[in-house]
Amino acid sequence: RLPEQWKTSESPLSWFRGVYLPPALHPLNKTFLKGGEWQDTDSTQEKRRAFLQDFCKKYNSRKKLQTHLVHLVSRIYVEDRHKVLYCEVPKAGCSNWKRVLMVLGGLAASANNISHDDVHYGKHLRKLDSYDLKGIYTRLNTYTKFIFVRDPMERLVSAFRDKFEHPNSYYHPVFGKAIIKKYRHNADEEALKTGSGVKFKEFIQYLLDSHRPVGMDIHWEQVSKLCYPCLINYDFIGKFETLEEDANYFLQLVGAPDDLKFPKFKDRHSSDERTSAEVVRQYLKELSKEERQLTYDFYYLDYLMFNYTSP
Repeated sequence: RLPEQWKTSESPLSWFRGVYLPPALHPLNKTFLKGGEWQDTDSTQEKRRAFLQDFCKKYNSRKKLQTHLVHLVSRIYVEDRHKVLYCEVPKAGCSNWKRVLMVLGGLAASANNISHDDVHYGKHLRKLDSYDLKGIYTRLNTYTKFIFVRDPMERLVSAFRDKFEHPNSYYHPVFGKAIIKKYRHNADEEALKTGSGVKFKEFIQYLLDSHRPVGMDIHWEQVSKLCYPCLINYDFIGKFETLEEDANYFLQLVGAPDDLKFPKFKDRHSSDERTSAEVVRQYLKELSKEERQLTYDFYYLDYLMFNYTSP
């Protein structure tokens, strides 16, 4: 329940420190489930939720995040019809999830006909931080909150391949130029001018640098800092490794139309080999042993929270 003064005065109270939303486990609403074919998926889901809750209890006993409420929910998309909140984790199926949210919200008839640009730049979906304080808290406390995550190294390599190995009018001039300028000795004029051709090792040097020449980006930011899984009690934790199965189970849980299935298509660069464990190994070979260890350390919390095996 909101204290009375929060309901009447929002501007100074949209900022406060020590936000702590306890990670209580709420039972999932399974009234929409049809048939018993989801038993194994459901069992896996309950184990993931319990694992994250146990981790957060230990972690939060030592540290509570001091943060801004609006920042906490800035990556969360809202779909009011089915009362769901989705925290976007780039490179873990987020484009197709946004397509699904558009269909759920009645903004599109089919997920298959929505372009990449329409998904990411069309501004069709509303984020939780656009609501007033009461609207944020009401939805956090009553909607089904879900997140999809991915093995941190696979997600990292996938982001690098997507943003730096293909023409890109934003990442090359903004990130590429700064990375090449700082980390490539004797860089030629063309590379400094365009920012194209960043090597994976240079990208990792940037990632690990406490004095980065350009800031972080959501495509390689840690999930722990994008979605705050120990402060927001997510009701459903999906994994990219079991994306289709988890996604379609979740759609049943929230009462989505029977004909709505999670899209199978690859959003962009469909001819490229998918970023698999073997592909990741090839990229990690370019790094020194120390760089590999430091990269793992960078994503240490993500590995722990979601029970991924260290590489």
